[in-house]
Amino acid sequence: MTGKLVVVTGGASGLGLETTRVLSSLGAQVVVPVRRVAEAEEALKGLSRTEVYELDLVDRGSVRRFASEFLQSSRSIDRLILNAGVMATPLFRDNEGNEGQFATNHLGHSALTVALWPALLQAKDGARVVALSSRGHHICGIDLEDPNFLQRPYDKWQAYGQSKTANSLFANAVDTRGRKNGIRAYSVHPGSIVGPLARHLSSEEINSFGALDENGSPVIDPKSDKKNFAQGAATTVWCATSPSLNDIGGVYCENSDVASLEETARKGVRPYAVDLEEAEKLWKLSVDLTGANIE
Repeated sequence: MTGKLVVVTGGASGLGLETTRVLSSLGAQVVVPVRRVAEAEEALKGLSRTEVYELDLVDRGSVRRFASEFLQSSRSIDRLILNAGVMATPLFRDNEGNEGQFATNHLGHSALTVALWPALLQAKDGARVVALSSRGHHICGIDLEDPNFLQRPYDKWQAYGQSKTANSLFANAVDTRGRKNGIRAYSVHPGSIVGPLARHLSSEEINSFGALDENGSPVIDPKSDKKNFAQGAATTVWCATSPSLNDIGGVYCENSDVASLEETARKGVRPYAVDLEEAEKLWKLSVDLTGANIE
């Protein structure tokens, strides 16, 4: 990765911080856009080749400002890692009225990717976009008629599930648009990890997943998908670096491999999350909601 530039949203805490640390150690220059700049700068102290910028994914103006500032540097982007996210939050909305988990996890990243597209096109050896999905997509697909819970009662897990399905479908749509120019895209399930993403859950909720031991500490057992940050970041780094993916894109990955299609098993990717027709429907909806499109 020496000489390559990587953008990692939310790359100063949890999985994102581990991803930043590894890619920086491999020689990449890592740009870290975050909501809280001072905290990020403190977290990244001691890591070489890192830069921090301000970015709020639910503020479309903030997305445009960051993208504009970055593009003015005339640098290419070799890897764009869409890592930042929220999970199972109480209902909140962005300034346009979009449901907050869908807005943060998908719409903000969609608008960001479109805004940074010129820099991705400049990558000499082809760029990669890696979107952090999760096994949460097993919960449900996307309600394309009511993605923002305007007609149906809000459910925090349904909202999370559809946002994670959106991350997977978005990777498909990006890969469709980018492959002719050497841009490939992937979605990732990092594993079940107790970290900042779980901040809106009570200990009882976390424990209901069998994620805590008798002392209240996170269970680390990769064979049952319970991982620490390093184990969780491994698949993201694999998607960003592995030569075995040079001619592959639009796939959902877990455990540093392309995942299998699974209808019911608690592993792999559901067919609806990699359906190309659904991906195109989501792309159109995203353009309608954000105004951001790749011509």
